Amino acid sequence: MMERHKGRTLHKGYTTGSCATAAARIAALMILRQQIIEQISLTTSAGVTLFLSVEHPLIEGQQATAAICTDGGDDIDATHDMLIYARVSLNNSGVITIDGGEGIGRITRAGLGLYVGTAAIHKTSRQMIELAVREVIGSGRGADIVIFAPEGEKRACKTYNVHLGIEGGISIIGASDSVNPMSEESWKRALAIELETKRAQGLEQIILVPSNDEECLIAEHLTACGHHAVVMSNFVGYMLQECVRLGFRHVVLVGYAGKLVKIAAGIFHTHSHVADCGREVLIANLALLGAPFELLYAVEQCATTEAAIDLINKRGWQNVFELIAKKICQRIDEMLRFSHNRPVCDAILFSLDNPMLGANRPVNDILADFSRRFPADVTA
Repeated sequence: MMERHKGRTLHKGYTTGSCATAAARIAALMILRQQIIEQISLTTSAGVTLFLSVEHPLIEGQQATAAICTDGGDDIDATHDMLIYARVSLNNSGVITIDGGEGIGRITRAGLGLYVGTAAIHKTSRQMIELAVREVIGSGRGADIVIFAPEGEKRACKTYNVHLGIEGGISIIGASDSVNPMSEESWKRALAIELETKRAQGLEQIILVPSNDEECLIAEHLTACGHHAVVMSNFVGYMLQECVRLGFRHVVLVGYAGKLVKIAAGIFHTHSHVADCGREVLIANLALLGAPFELLYAVEQCATTEAAIDLINKRGWQNVFELIAKKICQRIDEMLRFSHNRPVCDAILFSLDNPMLGANRPVNDILADFSRRFPADVTA
């Protein structure tokens, strides 16, 4: 996939999760057809069709193996140009299982949204893989799927996985089907276009989420507001400025606390390469609430912000998330203080397991404002 930016052609790749999904689908198809497949088309959620070459296809009765080569596009990382394999074995159980084999890391610490000891295959990727195979084999059959990457352990040495508690290989991730090219400006512009579309539909209120992953949170907890959601990625400040430009009157930030806590420290570009301070923000606000030093030290020792959040919940200091949500809104107000028509801002924080952690004010009041403050906004 290609796109242009400032006269330069940018190449858009696809995620390891998409590679694993395509490989698993091919393997299942080969079993049912008892025929080698050397190319497959994969339509992404953005409606783009990829034509992917199949590497090392093998069929052995009710088991088949296939591989897809990763492509990081212009956003090349440690997993670029490596083979992701899927081995599928059909059975009559009606159940689909997914595990990791050679070169796929294992979770060794809590806080990553997966159980300790399981393969480092992100829950979104697991859903993608299961859906792709289920569409092929139907509801009556079952399948045991193993994702593996022979180069994975070596490649993982070039990643941050071991510091996160993922050992023995790479992780399979993919909240979306494709890897966006490196041009931040073109990416930001694409996000702003979605805001413009919502505003053209007559909406005056908007929900900003870091990624498509948070859509499930809105569906579960903010059911009447799903059509208000727009992805902001890491570009919090930019998207807020666009909200002002377009005349939105109410903005709600919804997402996993591990990402949004950075805003409470005045950080409006939340990529870890720009700022990686989630635990520090938690520690500072816990200290303001009088938390004991032992807890502050334990949070500092956590491998990830999500692990720290889990620890805080277990120790009963959940009120820190309400404080952080309020500070997020204060920081936004400060950033937009020279605006003549500054929007009302709210923040709702969640954990990776979906429970709501806290908000700057009662969530029922926030939801009521969506139906009361601007009535025309709801029926648009």
